[in-house]
Parts: sequence; C-alpha cells; structure tokens
Amino acid sequence: MEELIKTLPNILRSIGDDPEVATAAAITAWKRAEGDGLRQHAIPVALNEGVLVVAVADTVWQKQMRPMLKELIYKTNTVLGQSLVKQVDLIVDPKVVNPPRRTSNDRVLAEVPEEISSAANAIADLDLREKFVRAATDTLSRRQKES
Repeated sequence: MEELIKTLPNILRSIGDDPEVATAAAITAWKRAEGDGLRQHAIPVALNEGVLVVAVADTVWQKQMRPMLKELIYKTNTVLGQSLVKQVDLIVDPKVVNPPRRTSNDRVLAEVPEEISSAANAIADLDLREKFVRAATDTLSRRQKES
C-alpha cells in the first residue's frame, strides 16, 4: 500500500485538474496522514476549492481535532506532493462516521486495496471512477514488479 501512496503525486499530475480525482487523492492522503488512531473518528467526505470537509461523530471530536488541523493539512499535502488542501472544515455527522454495514454493491471495487477503493468512492462519475481504479492499480502493480 505504501507504493500506492507514493504514486499519488504522479497520478494527480498525469490526470490534471479534475476535481473528482483531486478529491479522491485528498481523501486518500488525509487517511494516510491521520493514521490509525483517528481514521475511524474523522472521515474525509469532500474537497471543495481547497477546503477538505471532514466528518466527525460529535462536537467533542470536533473540538479535539481543531488543534491538530495544521499538522494534518501539512502531512496531507506532503503525501499529495502539492498544496491541494488549504483548510479543513470539521462537520458533525455521526451517520458518516458510523455508517451502516456495506452491501455488495461495489463489485468493481471488491478486489481493490482499501485505500484505492475508498478514494474511488469519492468519485461520482462511474467511468472516471473506473479509470482512476485502473490507473492506480496498474501503477501499484508496475511498482511491485520493479521492486
């Protein structure tokens, strides 16, 4: 999975200024930057003009996260290889943080690593989502063969 994370800057450069791809990349980078301790409590949901919207379960988490935001933005942008995230907006949305169990609707993403599939889920356009998954998995596969 480390290989996929290292390819995010290249994927962003090669695809260009597509907002859905930028959102997917920012979400993936945020998840990497926040680490295991916060991953279940702060869920990135959208990127709008440099503002990453992150859902938390309640106002307690919202308050506790605020002092960490500058560091998390820095880490996220470091993973991305560019300053894509300028600000984070913490919203209270317990349904996002504690969603009901997934069904088997995402058959296309079933065999894809979790970081790729979660980033791809942020892309609304199904064709673009499929292209993103294919590009990311192909790049990951090539990197693994080169090792």
